[in-house]
Amino acid sequence: MNLSEAKVLITGGSSGIGLETARYLIAQGAKVAICGRNASKLAQVGEAIGAIAIPADVSKEQDVQNLVATAIDKLGGLNVLVNNAAFGHFSPLMELETAKFQELLATNVLGAMMVGKECAKHFATQQYGNIINISSSAGRAGFAGGTAYCATKFALAGMTECWRAELRKHNVRVMLLNPSEVQTEFLPNSGREKRPFNETKLQSKEIAHTITMMLSMDNVGFITEATVWATNPQN
Repeated sequence: MNLSEAKVLITGGSSGIGLETARYLIAQGAKVAICGRNASKLAQVGEAIGAIAIPADVSKEQDVQNLVATAIDKLGGLNVLVNNAAFGHFSPLMELETAKFQELLATNVLGAMMVGKECAKHFATQQYGNIINISSSAGRAGFAGGTAYCATKFALAGMTECWRAELRKHNVRVMLLNPSEVQTEFLPNSGREKRPFNETKLQSKEIAHTITMMLSMDNVGFITEATVWATNPQN
């Protein structure tokens, strides 16, 4: 697609991958709306980068319905969803709290589904759209302590395949992106210790670049899935 014609909604857009993706797309001439739960932070970020800030908690259906309707109104339409809102929690199975698992499911799976559903309605009506679901390499291979997070990302991968089968007839490209470890606030926000910056590991800009390239392919084709790894990470 021509990115100067893109009208984009990015969930989880006030930091990390979502924020950097918004910057990249705006630099290419796209109109971008970002959402997040922290209204004041979101407003500051939106003003700084030239994005429309729409506070929303994607785990709440009414918030999601208002979010998509507002994005369509403020952007003058909508043709791209970057389904990025998610967080992590890591715990051995025998210590995993049911409530924490449910929190992850509510945002990472149910939230992604609800935003995808509302956007898909609009895309099907106009017979065009793009959905990029941001999963993880944790959605391709499990690991010790990853029960909750891996479950949500495996689920997102499965949903992506279902949506692609349903929406392709409506000229909607449904894509999945699996970053490996990206140096953001994801680790400390998940309760794990923040690691020192490592120039050999991925940053948000690599993922934003990938999203931009996936969207910019001519509409006659699309990349169904991409995984991004650091070339040779040290330590």
